[in-house]
Amino acid sequence: MANETVYLAGGCYWGLENLLSGIPGVVDTTVGFSGGHVKNVCYREVTTGTTGHAETVKVVFDSDILSFKDLLLFFFKIHDPTTLNQQGNDLGTQYRSAIFATNNEQIMMAEDLIKKIDASGALSRKITTEVITFSSFFPAEENHQKYLKKYPDGYSCHFLRDINWVL
Repeated sequence: MANETVYLAGGCYWGLENLLSGIPGVVDTTVGFSGGHVKNVCYREVTTGTTGHAETVKVVFDSDILSFKDLLLFFFKIHDPTTLNQQGNDLGTQYRSAIFATNNEQIMMAEDLIKKIDASGALSRKITTEVITFSSFFPAEENHQKYLKKYPDGYSCHFLRDINWVL
């Protein structure tokens, strides 16, 4: 088992976590916040849009089962990586698309994949997803963890996109 970690932001972290956790090879997921300038933030603070954080999912995956590239392809298919600071009805920098990479190899692979997707014309617009070096992650409160498993009818999520494009 070769566990690797990446932090992905792509709108509402409840829906993102729900879909990512079901991928074979994903070992664990935790929702929280990355990319901001305030330490130890909570959900209420992040929703104001003033902390600089994005709703983020910490994804631990077994790279012997799930490649980083395949994980990112799934990530790009389940949210709209071409909208800046918005996913569905969720507006603001806290809903931006971002990859918080934990090593240089992840950065290079993500940037290369974005270039290939953009060049392929698979999406109608260019990808706006940030690719940045991971610096910190603050887990959300317990009631936010595995939210859609706890409350399957509790939220109408935007993560129901057509994911049939291929490179």
